[in-house]
Formats: sequence, structure tokens, C-alpha cells
Amino acid sequence: MYFSLGSFSFLEICWVSVTLPRMLVDLWAQTGTISFFTCATQMCFFLMLGATDCCVAICDLLHYPLVMSPQVCVKLVVASWIGGAPVQIGQTCQIFSLPFCGSNTVNHFFCDIPPLLKLACGDIFVNEMVVYIFAVLFVTLPFLLILGFYIRISSTILKPANKGRTKAFSTYSSHITVVLLFYGSATVTYLKPKSNEHEGLDKLLSLFYAILTPMFNPIVYTLQNKHIRKAMRKCLP
Repeated sequence: MYFSLGSFSFLEICWVSVTLPRMLVDLWAQTGTISFFTCATQMCFFLMLGATDCCVAICDLLHYPLVMSPQVCVKLVVASWIGGAPVQIGQTCQIFSLPFCGSNTVNHFFCDIPPLLKLACGDIFVNEMVVYIFAVLFVTLPFLLILGFYIRISSTILKPANKGRTKAFSTYSSHITVVLLFYGSATVTYLKPKSNEHEGLDKLLSLFYAILTPMFNPIVYTLQNKHIRKAMRKCLP
């Protein structure tokens, strides 16, 4: 469990490090310029780490002690880290091979797929279909899978014989809230039709899945664990 939580926290640190430091520098310097190569690199790492984040989920909680072992845990973590990398590298190369004409201003906080597609010239139907397909595979399907497991957990908690219902609902509610914020905002961003009418809403949604939920996840999944809280108290003066 601690290996999984440590890997998950490390992933969240890496993911926000791709976008947040650059955003803070731009806000401080009031420049907001980024090179073509840097933009492509930022988007590539953002997509790869985002795909890993979508694949990392603690499922089948009710049988976790029975099905999980150190070997299985390592294999799952490694598979989630390398599973989406080739796909997202290919998607980045596909998008940045498009012709860009007219304005070179990315109306966003960082280099992401939707604002870059708005700058592309010519027919981008194939590119949009690829984005939709990968969004379904890496966002929608994991989201539905997680919701299915949480429904099973709810049915077990609501059984009359369950005496730890209050504690279970406390943990369950915080987990499902973060899951809904992350997958919900990402699903709307990548699956909705391209439009210039709601760019402010697009930026707001991107803050949820790019910054807020990575910040909340380590808190939700670690500080609610009494053993981790006890260890932190020993470390603090």
C-alpha cells in the first residue's frame, strides 16, 4: 500500500511540475512566451503523465489484501507508467506536424491539445477523432471502471450488518469527490466539440485536472491513513 501511495504521490509531483513552474514564471515575468519545441515537450510530458494518472486507480478495494502482492503491485505501477507513453508521444508528434498559420498565441495556461488544435490550419478531422478515441480509452473507460467499483463499495457499506458505515462513508466521499473532479473535467475538456465561445470555461476546467486534483490526491489518499498521520507526527518537531 505504501509503495503504491508513494508512486502515486511522486506521479502527482511530476505532473504538476510540467505546467505549474512555467505558469508561475510567466505570471511573475509577465512575458508568456514559449518556443515551439518547449511547447511540444511540455504537452508530451503532460499527456504521458496524465495517461499514467488516469490508469492509476485503487480498484477492488474489498478484496485488496487478497489479490495484491509486492510483485503484482510493482507490475501494475510499471505498466501504468509505460502504458500510455508511446501513444501520447505519437499523438504529440501528430499534432505538432500540423500546419499552424495566423495567430501563434496559445489562449491557455499551458500547451494542451484543445487550444493548439484551434491554431491549426486545414482539415483536422482525423486529429480530432484520434483525440476523442484516446480520451475515451484513457479517461472515460477508467472513469466508468472506477465508478463501477465505487458502486460495489456503496452496496456493501449500505448493508445492515456493516457497523463501520460512518467511517467508510467519510473515506469514500472524499475519494469519489476527487475522482469526479478529475475525470469529469478532463472528459468535458477533451470530448466536447471545438469552440471559441467558452474558452474561459476551458481554462477553469483545465485547472481542476491539471493542478487542483493532483494537489488534493496526496492529501486524500495519505493523510486519512492513521498510520501515515502517526508517522508524520513523529517527524514533526
